[in-house]
Amino acid sequence: MVVRLATVITVAFLLVPTVHAAPPAGFQPLFNGKDLSGWHTFNPHRRLPEDEAKRKAILDEMAQDIHKHWRVENGEIVNDGHGAYLVTDRDYGDIELLIEYKTVPRADSGIYLRGTPQVQIWGYTDKNKFKNGADKGSGGLWNNSPGAKGKDPLVRADKPFGQWNRFRIIQIGARTTVYLNDKLVVDHAIMENYWDRKKPLPPKGPIMLQTHGGEIRWRNIYIREIPADEANAYLQARRGDGFQPIFNGKDLTGWTGAVDDYQVKDGTIMCKPNRGGVLYTQDQYGDFTVSLMIKIPPGGNNGLAIRYPGKGNAAYDGMCEIQVLDNTAPKYAKLDPRQYHGSIYGMVAAHRGYLRPPGTWNYQEVTVKGSHITVELNGTVIVDADVSKVTEFMHNTPHPGKDLTVGHFGFAGHRDPVQFKDIAIRKE
Repeated sequence: MVVRLATVITVAFLLVPTVHAAPPAGFQPLFNGKDLSGWHTFNPHRRLPEDEAKRKAILDEMAQDIHKHWRVENGEIVNDGHGAYLVTDRDYGDIELLIEYKTVPRADSGIYLRGTPQVQIWGYTDKNKFKNGADKGSGGLWNNSPGAKGKDPLVRADKPFGQWNRFRIIQIGARTTVYLNDKLVVDHAIMENYWDRKKPLPPKGPIMLQTHGGEIRWRNIYIREIPADEANAYLQARRGDGFQPIFNGKDLTGWTGAVDDYQVKDGTIMCKPNRGGVLYTQDQYGDFTVSLMIKIPPGGNNGLAIRYPGKGNAAYDGMCEIQVLDNTAPKYAKLDPRQYHGSIYGMVAAHRGYLRPPGTWNYQEVTVKGSHITVELNGTVIVDADVSKVTEFMHNTPHPGKDLTVGHFGFAGHRDPVQFKDIAIRKE
C-alpha cells in the first residue's frame, strides 16, 4: 500500500499541465481559470476589534481587496503585490497540493496552510533579504523557529524570474513535505503554529495566497484530500529505521500479564468481551519509540502502559499510562483534561481535535527518553512533556512510578474492544 501511495502521487504530479487544463487524476481544481469563485480575501495578521460594527467594517474593507488587487487573466490569478490575501472558502486538513507561481525580483510571498504561515516564496536575488534567508531559495517553512527542521529549504530550487515555478506540497497532520520544481526542499518537517507556538498546527484551516510587495501570478492550482488509511500508511512509512515488530498478528507470543483477557482477531490485539487488565511485553525497555495503529469504537477506553513494572496499576505504579479514549463520547464530556486521548493520564493533558472518528484507524507514536515523553497522533504532536517536572496531579493522587527508568510496554484494557495493530518498537 505504501508503494502504491508513492507511485500515485509521483505520477499525478508529473502529469500537471503547463497551461490551465483538467486536473490530474484524483485532484480537484481550486481555481477554475476564469474567475475567483471559491475564494475570498482576508488578512489574518490584521487585528480585529471586538466592537461588532467596527469589526464588520474592516472585514467589508478586506473583502473589497478581491476587486482592487486581484484579477484573472489568461487563466492566471494575478496579484499586484498589495492588499489582503486570497483565501479558500473551504478549510482543509490532510492534503496534497499542486500549484504554480511566477513572481518578480524583490517579491516576497508565500502559501499559508491551514491558515498558518507559510511555505515561503522569495525574491531569492534580493541581497537586502539574504539576512532573512532569501539566498537559500523558496519552499522552506520560514515561520518555523530558528534551527527547526524545515525552516530553510534543503536546496535552492527556484527558476529564473520570468519562468513558472511548481510546488508539490504534502501535509498530513503537521508533517509537511515540499517539492519545488521536482526537488525536495522540505522533508517531513513539523510545521509550527505561528499564532500560538504552545499549540500544534490546527487540524484544519484554509489555504491562503500571500501578497507581499511584488506582483505574483498563480495557475494550475489542484488539491487532493488524503483519506485516513492512506495518511496512516504514509506516516508509518516515514517513521524512520530501526523499528522491530513486537506483535506477530497471529497470537500473543512475546506478551504476558492478562493474556487470558485479550484476544487476537483479524490481525489485531483487543480485549475479550467485558474483560481487561494489563497485557505487557516480556521484554523491558528504557528509552524507546513505539509505533502502532489504534482503532477506538464508540465510547472505547484503553491505555498504553509505559515502563510498567509488571504489577499494579499502569497509570500509577508504572511510569505512566498514555490514555486511549473516544474523546467524542457523551459519557466522557466532563472528564479532567488529563483523561482525554493521548494524555499522560492524570499528569499532562493532550491537545484535542486530532483523533479520527470512532471506528477509524489512527497512527500514533510515543517516544520516551529519560523523563521526557512525546506523543504524536496522526502526524501532529499532541503531548511534549517532562514528567519529572509535573507537580500537580489529578485528584491529588500521586504517581509513585513516574520516575521509573525501565519497564515493560503494554495495554491497560478497560473492558472495551479497542484494537491495536502494526505494533513496533525502536530502542532509542
